[in-house]
Amino acid sequence: MGSVMVYAAAALAEIGGCFALWGWRRLGWPGWVLLPGTASLIAFAWLLTLSEAAAAGRAYAAYGGVYVAASLAWLWAVEGRVPDRWDLGGTVLCLAGTGVILWGGAER
Repeated sequence: MGSVMVYAAAALAEIGGCFALWGWRRLGWPGWVLLPGTASLIAFAWLLTLSEAAAAGRAYAAYGGVYVAASLAWLWAVEGRVPDRWDLGGTVLCLAGTGVILWGGAER
């Protein structure tokens, strides 16, 4: 599985797990939602180990940009709030950084 797909799946798992806690704490959801939320966060951590990066720090750094983009997609798709131009501009910058980290050097 390519790094971009790994990072996309990891982002979905991380956001889903974190949103379960958000829902319980801030939206009054029942406590049982923390169980699938926890499983989702475990899946997130496991998925990052599938990255093609040779070092954990590089994998985590590159993942950051994908997480930002996925978070704003979640904002729009799940929470019904449209990202503004600043959100979109910041996302472009983050994804550019991800690209530089993943594909910028010869030593990977």
